[in-house]
Amino acid sequence: MALVLLALFGLCLFVGFIELGNWQVRRLAWKRDLIAHVDQRVHAPPVAPPAPAQWPQVNAERDEYRHVSVTGEFLHDRQTLIWAASDTGSGYFVLTPLRMADGSIVLVNRGFAPEGWCGRDNRCAAGPSGQVTVTGLLRMSEPSGLFRRNDPAHNSWYTRDVPAIAAARGLSRVAPYFIDQDAVPGASAQDWPKGGTTVINFPNNHLSYLITWYLMALLTLVAGAYVGYDEYRLRQASKRT
Repeated sequence: MALVLLALFGLCLFVGFIELGNWQVRRLAWKRDLIAHVDQRVHAPPVAPPAPAQWPQVNAERDEYRHVSVTGEFLHDRQTLIWAASDTGSGYFVLTPLRMADGSIVLVNRGFAPEGWCGRDNRCAAGPSGQVTVTGLLRMSEPSGLFRRNDPAHNSWYTRDVPAIAAARGLSRVAPYFIDQDAVPGASAQDWPKGGTTVINFPNNHLSYLITWYLMALLTLVAGAYVGYDEYRLRQASKRT
């Protein structure tokens, strides 16, 4: 009876490991397809972003990292500084509302600026005025997290949480996404903020995972065969004695 239970347990393990391996095969195909689609979007010519009528249908799978172009006027008096870190040190992303011709607003991450960019009196350098055209990557809102919790009351921001920032700045008709602005051609090393800082990195460990699960299935099969052979050998030996 114990041997039967052990065999059933081994069978369950074997089937479970195979299913986990098959799941990782599907995940690997999905991740490769996602990376290919994102790469295609990033390097495509800029297009118009989703209009207000399309905002309820905007989602990460279909729209994030789309290369877009918008025209409007920056509202510098309502910009928000998001604490961030880069290879050059600590600083912040400069998130500035852009009001378009129809009155709707999209938040634009104009790029990274070092911590001392606004000076001791917290006055930041003046940005582009009048009508400007911005190209960049469409990004989805980043909710406040457990370890990066925004504090609107103290104007302390760690994520680009579009609804929370819009509420704190008294903005209405705001797109549910923001735009990571491209690098400005011809900008000097002293020009801040610097656009084109989007980091696109999709960890893809599914191949190693599927190999691990299939190896576990194989080891379970080998262990079962060893136990079965050992039991057979012991019974044969008991018959001879």
